[in-house]
Formats: sequence, structure tokens, C-alpha cells
Amino acid sequence: MLKILIAVDGSELSLDGVHHALALVRQGLQATMVLANVQEPATLYELVTTRDPDLIAAASLEAGEHLMAPARALLDAAGVAYETDVGVGDVAHTLVDMIERSGCDMVIIGAKGQGAITSALLGSVSQEVAHASPVPVTIVKHAEVLETQGSDVAEDTEA
Repeated sequence: MLKILIAVDGSELSLDGVHHALALVRQGLQATMVLANVQEPATLYELVTTRDPDLIAAASLEAGEHLMAPARALLDAAGVAYETDVGVGDVAHTLVDMIERSGCDMVIIGAKGQGAITSALLGSVSQEVAHASPVPVTIVKHAEVLETQGSDVAEDTEA
């Protein structure tokens, strides 16, 4: 049985990744999922004012679990087995660490839908993960982007 890591940040884009994974399961793929969320490291101000690294770690874990709630609900409703993993650090590097640590066979991650110029200048988490991942990565475009592209194709073929 495959083990698929799905990067989840609480956005609609990341839920598209969950929907894509569920579509694969409906088509007969037998897989378990790992919902992965990465929190930013504490700021210097937070470290100085809190003075309790365990409290900061607990807050990061709670925030990550909260952001994964909609994805968990979708997988629960579909009866798909999953585990969750919350990390702290640089998003792309931490996701690659999670992939390796959890023994996943593939990754599903949402695309931000950036244009080629913006993406080339800034880079994107999905591209960084695709480049560094030891396993295949599926980058899922947002449904609205796909619908727009589909209507453009329809208009082009009608002309």
C-alpha cells in the first residue's frame, strides 16, 4: 500500500491536494495519507518573551493541527486512513525531512498558481519540494485555475 504525504497549510490550494488524493483513492489506489503542516520558527521576540521552548513547541503543534482540521474532515468522511505530522522550520526543507522520516512513496502539494516570472524570481515551495524530494511529487493546480484554462481551450477550439 502506498503512503502519500499531502502538504496542508489550511488554504483552499492545499485542500485541492487532498481532493486529488481522494480522487486517486476513488479510482482504486490503495494508500494511506500523511497530512503534513510546517510552522514558521519562533521569532526572536517570541523566544525572549516566552522563555519556555516547550510552550512555543506546543503552540506550533496546536496551530498546525488546527490548520489540518478541514483536511482531516475530508479524509475522515471518505474513510481514508491517515496520520498527521507538524514540523517547524523552512517549509520546503522541513517537508523533505518529513517525506524521508515517514517513508512516503509520493507527495501531493498544491501550486500557488504564480506566473512564470514571479515563480522564477521568488521560487515556490512546491517547486523546491519537487526539486529536493526523494520521491515523485504531484503539484495540483487550484480548481479555479484549471476551470479558467479549460474555458480558454474551449474558446480556442471554437475559433
